[in-house]
Amino acid sequence: MKILLHACCGPCAVYPVKRLRSEDHEVMGFFYRHNIHPYTECLRRQEALEKYAEQACLKLIVQEGYDLEGFLRKAAYREADRCRICYHDRLQATAMLARRGKFDAFTSTLLYSKFQNHRQIRELAEAVAKAVGVPFFYRDFREGWKEGIEASKEMGLYRQQYCGCIYSEKERYFGRSAQNNASEKTKK
Repeated sequence: MKILLHACCGPCAVYPVKRLRSEDHEVMGFFYRHNIHPYTECLRRQEALEKYAEQACLKLIVQEGYDLEGFLRKAAYREADRCRICYHDRLQATAMLARRGKFDAFTSTLLYSKFQNHRQIRELAEAVAKAVGVPFFYRDFREGWKEGIEASKEMGLYRQQYCGCIYSEKERYFGRSAQNNASEKTKK
């Protein structure tokens, strides 16, 4: 099958690309940019993915523009649900691109991370697939977590320290519990 792989970064693409190719699928990558903050981080992740794509002979589509404001408008006042919003946006953009490009299916490196809500990603991807008319190709890539990390280190790929959005960047420094405590105090 010809599969479009949403890739959030270079390191997260390593194992899924290897796995999909081992199953004889033709894989093309897609980098979605709107949720990544700050812009310099977006560029670092894009450069790492482009470096990996070059080494792996992976064709790559890079989203144009940088609509951070659009992402923030959707997530503001819905911070507790921001990951679902972000997953949906990325998966929908991937599915729509897969339809335009006549791909047989789409999937995502979000299924590689042990830090993401795997069940929610799968449910959203299946709903998007039905709405857009392109099948979602499911694989649990988490089994290759350590392999992907080691391979990305050997390749010298930039490895980020947070998911990508402004909220996860804050959690990187303050932790989720500190953020939850602060929001509880403002509600009182």
